[in-house]
Amino acid sequence: MRREQDFNLNAVWLLIGINLLLFLATSIQPDLKETLGLQRASFTEEPWTIITNLFIHANIWHILANMVTLYFFGTYLLGLIGENKFLIVYFLGGIVGNAFYMLLGDPHAIVIGASGAVFATGGALTVLRPNLRVLVFPIPAPLPLWVAVIGVFLVLSLVPYVAWQAHLGGLLLGLLAGYFFKKKRRRFF
Repeated sequence: MRREQDFNLNAVWLLIGINLLLFLATSIQPDLKETLGLQRASFTEEPWTIITNLFIHANIWHILANMVTLYFFGTYLLGLIGENKFLIVYFLGGIVGNAFYMLLGDPHAIVIGASGAVFATGGALTVLRPNLRVLVFPIPAPLPLWVAVIGVFLVLSLVPYVAWQAHLGGLLLGLLAGYFFKKKRRRFF
């Protein structure tokens, strides 16, 4: 007998699983954060870090915020554009976010986290469903998605040690991707 809502392993769950496994690994072996984190000063010797840093997080709150947001935004976006396009938005958002940080951030800092990729999913979803209502803690009233995404970006930009440059790069890539998908969809329907 099949239940109506069987668990479906998809790209969002796979990304969350990889992030959680690497969080546990770097909690046990903290030196891995430096090995897998992105640093402009050593990027030419370790170019893979432009991807591996997307799976490394500083602490429990960092991974929790990114994975909860990825689950909600990612699941919705995945349903709208499909798995392949979702993965393209996610990884390109992370890479563009990293590129923005390398251009505008501290060249000696080690950058970790999926925030640029997560902001890309939020940006794409903002263009595709701008009036979608979301709750943002601690605001009890539902806000339009675009207000929430831009508001969270602005708040995080003021927090020290937060790579606002990576968030901005991911957000811009996501907005462009959302515009591209929306324009393409109009052409066919």
